[in-house]
Amino acid sequence: MLKYLFPEHTELVSIIGLIAMFVVTFVSIIIFAKYLPRDLGRDFAFNGKKSQGKPRGAGLIFVTVFFVMSLLFSRFQWNGVPFSWETLIYLLLIMLGMITGYLDDRSDSPWGEYLKGFLDFVIALGVAVTYLINNSGSIYIVTLGMDITINRYVFAVLIVILVWMSINVTNCTDGVDGLSGSLSIVTLSTIFLIGVYNDAQDPTSYLSLLYAVGLLAYLWFNASPSTLMMGDAGSRATGVLIAIAILKSGSPLMYIPVALVIILDGGLGLVKLFLGRFLKIRILKNIRTPLHDHFRKNRNWSDTQTVFRFLIVQIGLCACAVCFLVWRRGQEPKEAADNMAHAFQALASTVRMHLG
Repeated sequence: MLKYLFPEHTELVSIIGLIAMFVVTFVSIIIFAKYLPRDLGRDFAFNGKKSQGKPRGAGLIFVTVFFVMSLLFSRFQWNGVPFSWETLIYLLLIMLGMITGYLDDRSDSPWGEYLKGFLDFVIALGVAVTYLINNSGSIYIVTLGMDITINRYVFAVLIVILVWMSINVTNCTDGVDGLSGSLSIVTLSTIFLIGVYNDAQDPTSYLSLLYAVGLLAYLWFNASPSTLMMGDAGSRATGVLIAIAILKSGSPLMYIPVALVIILDGGLGLVKLFLGRFLKIRILKNIRTPLHDHFRKNRNWSDTQTVFRFLIVQIGLCACAVCFLVWRRGQEPKEAADNMAHAFQALASTVRMHLG
């Protein structure tokens, strides 16, 4: 890892890592996208035929680049702790989510729901075990303004539910050009800020930012009209990282506001499916799921309108969530903003010093 080669320049190395993540991802997509499987078009999806023939499974590229870059640039000065075996296991689980998704992407016939659900459960269980071995059962409840300790077995079940849900709702948002990537960038960037404000001593905060930069490079090609799609390889890996990052931020319940649009877009369909299939309860009959299809077909929103409007709502929710966290911590928003500004100024000063 580069931090061992440049032990006194970790801030600069971290900034270089973000730049390298974008550049390497961008170039890798240009080089390797032609080798990806082609989308067959989805008859059940609104405008699904528009995707027919486009490269699918770009997550194979940007998640692999993320894995390599995480190993190279794994220490961020704001967190100040070295790369650990815990973080490595998380990265391997993210890669596992990507690989299982990619194998589904390249399959001539989609994998069954139960098989994918089981594989997601295995990943979720791996995250739960790894987290509880290396961390306490204490979390910060923002609405109460206090830390509470949860029974470890109960916490394990809750983590499994969180990770499994994050994988699947994130996967469901990948149906409109630019939507999944844009929402995930906002969510991961907000989780990064939450981790910094909570002083969460873990490299995961930086890795969230690193992944978000990789998604920016991917969005260059996925912006409407797209030339390629992330597929399950990207969306499932993204869901795993979002769940891990919010866990390590110290405030896992903040997942609800900072990913609410993702949850509603993909989650309502899962709820409808579960209630209808197993309990024979029919709800939301006039609502098409995922929600982005409802607004495109029933409300006649264009793809661009859908992405921007969903994104605006999520940005507003994330801003409110961060402000509420600042207020609940008992610190004036201006003081918190000054602290954030001071941190960014320190990084900028480091860059100026090294660039002369």
